[in-house]
Amino acid sequence: MVSAAYSVVQTDLKTGVVVTVLPVTGITFTHSLNAAGSASVGIPLFAPEADPNSLSPGVSGLVILRDGSPVWGGILWTASADIAAGTLTLNASGYHSHYQGRNFVNGWTAKSLEQSTILKAWFSYFNADNGIGTDATGIAATGHLRTTEWTRYELKNAAEAVEELADNIGGFNFRYVPYWVTAGKKVGHRFTISSRTGTAPAHSLTHRANCNVTSVSYDSTALCTVAYATGADKGNGEKLVGIFENASLAARMPEKVMVGSYQDVKETLTLQDKAQATINAGAVPVAIPELTLYPDMFSPLDFVPGDYAAVDVDAGYVALYDEFVVTECATTIDANGTETIKLALASKELWSNANPS
Repeated sequence: MVSAAYSVVQTDLKTGVVVTVLPVTGITFTHSLNAAGSASVGIPLFAPEADPNSLSPGVSGLVILRDGSPVWGGILWTASADIAAGTLTLNASGYHSHYQGRNFVNGWTAKSLEQSTILKAWFSYFNADNGIGTDATGIAATGHLRTTEWTRYELKNAAEAVEELADNIGGFNFRYVPYWVTAGKKVGHRFTISSRTGTAPAHSLTHRANCNVTSVSYDSTALCTVAYATGADKGNGEKLVGIFENASLAARMPEKVMVGSYQDVKETLTLQDKAQATINAGAVPVAIPELTLYPDMFSPLDFVPGDYAAVDVDAGYVALYDEFVVTECATTIDANGTETIKLALASKELWSNANPS
């Protein structure tokens, strides 16, 4: 199989119009589950394209192309010049990072609305006020109604609002997908959601057959027999509380309590969902494999965060044959154009419902 060819284009962040193709010395990019993801691109310090009047942190967009198709897009936030080595390193975060700097300055109220309708309204609101043109029109209905209510004094952060909406029983996984609006000239990006139940594994990964499982860790930090979720103050010094228990786990281990605080949640039912999500996420110890895919066998887009992969590894204490959710896909392209893809995964049970932060 012929190795893929990578390139990077600089874009106008507001319009997506391509400014120039950047000469690159190395590329690393990461797709992360329900997070912005990141990218690092090296270019020659003295290249004409390294123009501080055009290529500017906070202002410029970066889009990574694989065989001419966009596979990662985001915002240039920092640049580091190594004068001795003659290199400039560009560090970017995905489009979700834009919404970490946007707030509901006028407040927001939505009562018992389909959550896809709420999402579309949010992106429309921010696009209309000096935004980045995120396309959310294709979000499908989920069948789940939500209530979101913040005053203007709360200055609710937009990225946080999306993450919290996703992080519920009946919530969703989300990502931003770059695409050509006009090939070679203009890049757009879509906000898409998918069910937390994931999809059937499209790929089976076997240690020493098509991947190298480098490590597996086991973590009981999230184990929980009783979960409390506290919400907004009722006005008399008391807070709303949601409670959920795992009686079957309590029969096997001593009591272990987890408490989550959600100060802007004003409904007990939502807090009960949060508590139940904590119980679901803490039902079993979490197995966390990390692996490197064998070269030229897969594309980084073969493993979308939130989807499942079947993993087979037999190595002493580690005896796994199970489905795992992809939490991160990290791709590195060195100066010779060699592509290396690494995956981080987590137990399916952790993500099949919600895992409140």
